[in-house]
Amino acid sequence: MKLPAAPEDYRAIARRRLPHFLYEYLDGGAGSEQTMRRNLGDLQSIALRQRVMVDVEDVDTSTSLFGKSWTMPVALAPVGLAGMYARRGEVQAAKAAAHAGVPFTLSTVSACPLREVAAATAEPFWLQLYMIRDRAFMADLLDQAVAANCSALVFTVDMPVPGIRYRDYRSGLAGASGFAGAARRFGQGMMRPRWAWDVGVRGRPHQLGNVARVLGGKSGMDDFFAWMRSNFDPSISWKDLEWVRGRWPGPLIVKGVLDPNDALEAIANGADGIVVSNHGGRQLDGAPSSAAVLPAIAEAVAGRTALLADGGVRSGADIVRMLALGADAVMIGRPWVYALAAAGERGVQHLLSLLKQELRVAMTLTGCARISEIGRRTIAGPLAER
Repeated sequence: MKLPAAPEDYRAIARRRLPHFLYEYLDGGAGSEQTMRRNLGDLQSIALRQRVMVDVEDVDTSTSLFGKSWTMPVALAPVGLAGMYARRGEVQAAKAAAHAGVPFTLSTVSACPLREVAAATAEPFWLQLYMIRDRAFMADLLDQAVAANCSALVFTVDMPVPGIRYRDYRSGLAGASGFAGAARRFGQGMMRPRWAWDVGVRGRPHQLGNVARVLGGKSGMDDFFAWMRSNFDPSISWKDLEWVRGRWPGPLIVKGVLDPNDALEAIANGADGIVVSNHGGRQLDGAPSSAAVLPAIAEAVAGRTALLADGGVRSGADIVRMLALGADAVMIGRPWVYALAAAGERGVQHLLSLLKQELRVAMTLTGCARISEIGRRTIAGPLAER
């Protein structure tokens, strides 16, 4: 396969290659998808301040997070079921991230179990964890993460209940239970023969690797959604972060913060990092974009914790925009899974190389030779540093 020219091209390729229900699960958001559109629109509306006659011959995109150096301020965000988008997809993505020198985050609801991913790559990765009712399951997964030398824990706090995602009902992923739902998804899979062979046949077993033990023999899509509905914990409070902190010795990153007061609470309860995120627009439809709230959160935390952001990052210029608004690094979700679906590990590597090239160009044209030089002065317009 000839690799595409631009990061955004991977989305169209993924749409052609994936069964409809899988593409819609990845591409969609909650409700009428207002928040998802805001993520893209608000971020792209930020004008960058072009500078000239600045010595930027030696541009360095590298940065440091949680005591480790990375080639650029980008991490692969956790994406559930990513292993269904390419054969043993999380393993391929982890290898691609290690090759590119950026962090990979394994979702709690990944297809490949933590142990499989750890065995496949020598580079430590991050683990994402939800607060769920089954504390024994959480404790066991944390023990596995410690044994596998996972280098950070991304604790997602914005999912006490799953958002309402109408695309999943329309596509047949959700709502159509039993034989009818399975038959509909099977038919969609058969319409994508390349995927059916590479993932459907060669990519077995098809189950939630980290959850398989508690699900037992119930490993279908219906079982997955039933487990989510019954185990996500709407009673979660900041005291539960103390429970996690007591069982996790490494960096703890709280993901899903949109309010400065919540950011301060996270720091007070032991967070080493915060991800400003609305879950890619997949939870509360009508919530503000990450870009809109990032400056106020950055001002509130004032450098007391590492600050990451996601939501709408599709290019190297978007990375610069998020950093200029106050983030230390960004996370990308949909883009790396589009690339994974299109070309596996090779596609993710290529996507990351394209983003790095775009980042370097954007830094050069804004007069920033180092990541640390990107700030509010990099923005043109009302948000510019006064």
